[in-house]
This record gives sequence, structure tokens and C-alpha cells, in this order.
Amino acid sequence: MLTGLRAGDEKAYRALIDTYKDRVYNVCLGYVYNTEDAEDLAQEVFLEVFRSIGNFKGESCLYTWVYRICVTKSLELIRRRKRKKRSGKVYSLLGMKEMGYEPAAARFDHPGVRLENQERATILFGAIESLSENQRIAFSMHNLEGKSYAEISDLMGVSLSSVESLIFRAKRNLRKKLEHYYRNQG
Repeated sequence: MLTGLRAGDEKAYRALIDTYKDRVYNVCLGYVYNTEDAEDLAQEVFLEVFRSIGNFKGESCLYTWVYRICVTKSLELIRRRKRKKRSGKVYSLLGMKEMGYEPAAARFDHPGVRLENQERATILFGAIESLSENQRIAFSMHNLEGKSYAEISDLMGVSLSSVESLIFRAKRNLRKKLEHYYRNQG
């Protein structure tokens, strides 16, 4: 497939999409919590793969490279959102919530979350979204995508001990953020 991709072969590109489309979509969805944004990001990822396949050195497997593009594109969108969130006070002053503006986690609707768990999922993913970027990435890769610490270390380009520390701090911060909610549920 790689040779075909580098040659610009349309069949190889379609095979790449067929092979990875669900995985790419799910990775993006795990970061942006919005199905429409995840679909758009998945398209951007495949366009980026097509444009930059010549830069792929083959030092890792193809999916690892595609995965890194997924994470990069997802984080770019999150950063753009955060810049918009900083003007949230302006939105509230202008009545933007009444006009449909709300944070991504508030409208998160993952197909794998059953209706009766929507409230809990919204609270959980809101708490995950509030973690620092590196904590959120490491935690999501490990707990939502099942990546090992070694895989996370490779994908994030940090040491294994950094990954352990990031995940430990993410769990501690989530425990603090969610403690009040779960205490009131019992």
C-alpha cells in the first residue's frame, strides 16, 4: 500500500481510507467529543496523509504516523476552541448561550454511550476536557484507546516516566473534579 500511496495511486489511497477510517474517526471523536467535528477532522487527516506521504520515513508503522496526524489535527481544533472559549465572558454578556453557544463537552453525544448514561458521560468528558493538554492526551490514549505506556511514550515523544506521571496526575485531578458529583449521587 505504501508504494502505491507514494506513487499517488487512487486505489492505494482508497484502501488506506477503508482500512483506517473507523479508527481515525474514533481517535478524533475521543478528543473533540463532537461527531460532526470528528468527521471533518477525519477528512482532514486523510487529506494530510495524501499531501505529506512523501514525508513518511517508515521508522514506525503507517498507522502510528496516521495516528500522530489525528492527534495533531484534533489538538489544533481544541486549541482554536480554547481561543474562542477565552472570550466566553463576552459570549455570556451578549447572550450567546441563548443563541446556541455551549462548550463541546456539554453537547457531547458519543454513539457508544447509552441514553441513561448521557449525564454521567457529559460530566466525565467535561472533566477530562478540563485536564491539561498532556494529561488529557496521555489519559485518553491509555484509558479510552487502550494504548500501553510504551506506545504513549512513543506517540507523544516523552519518556516512559513522564507518561506514568501524566496519567497519575490526570487520575488524581479527575478524582478531585468528580468527587463532589459522585458524593451527591449516593
